[in-house]
Amino acid sequence: MSAAELGVENLTVAAGARRLVREVSLTAAPGETIGLIGPNGSGKSSLLRAVYRVLRPEAGRVLVDGADAWSVPVRRLARTLAAVVQEPGGDLDLTVREVVAMGRTPHKRLLDGDGPDDTRLVEESLALVDAAELADRPFDRLSGGERQRVLIARALTQQPALLVLDEPTNHLDVRHQLAVLGLLRRVPTTVLVALHDLNLAACHCDRLYVLKDGEVVAAGPPRQVLTARLLAEVYGVAGEVTLHPRTGAPHVVFLPEGTTPSVRAGARAGAEAGGDRPPVRVRGPRGGCPSREGT
Repeated sequence: MSAAELGVENLTVAAGARRLVREVSLTAAPGETIGLIGPNGSGKSSLLRAVYRVLRPEAGRVLVDGADAWSVPVRRLARTLAAVVQEPGGDLDLTVREVVAMGRTPHKRLLDGDGPDDTRLVEESLALVDAAELADRPFDRLSGGERQRVLIARALTQQPALLVLDEPTNHLDVRHQLAVLGLLRRVPTTVLVALHDLNLAACHCDRLYVLKDGEVVAAGPPRQVLTARLLAEVYGVAGEVTLHPRTGAPHVVFLPEGTTPSVRAGARAGAEAGGDRPPVRVRGPRGGCPSREGT
């Protein structure tokens, strides 16, 4: 299956009288990795829930390859879109292998069993997230990081054209954070991912959308989006942004409260990030960061 095109058009999501997301629009071309960043409560998870059909929007549309995601049958959408949510729960009375095999459900009829291809996909997905040795263990006895990797494996087993992930690096150690995000750059799918770590987002995403109070306040390539001014205005913190000499991606350093960023560093970051120019759509590898070459 080829990667899908995602379009979110003027999406508004509400909970009672409170609007969690306000008229948000974004796009993801087939094969792109799009990052959602922003402080807690900015609307990232609510936006993702509307995309993977858990939270019905009050207005606007979610389009997957041109089809309205909220109008197509759930089973049909599940053959295209897979989601890794932030709080999956750990009470599944199943082995890890059985949990990952659930990713094949949308591709089967009601009483179909697992065939050789299903078994192969399960084993391959577990290996990709470094969880092959967990296959026979009870899912509910895993650590938080182990569960997270298993759930990512389940989503990969689904063979989605669009993969939506809400904080997939939660609970993961540094090695597995890098491995999982590097994997997302290699799989032949479109990725929409919410991340808190700005340096990981800068190195692994083609473009970023910054949310604050349910609205998009900045969008574009990481080099243009991540600036000291944005850190101050959106996150309320002082920081310096430079280009990392090894990866070529923006590198964010947060400063202790009361510290003023240096003029030299701030000016350099602004110049390298493109100043106040409008975002320009770019694709392809950046320095030492993972690319999609070979997919």
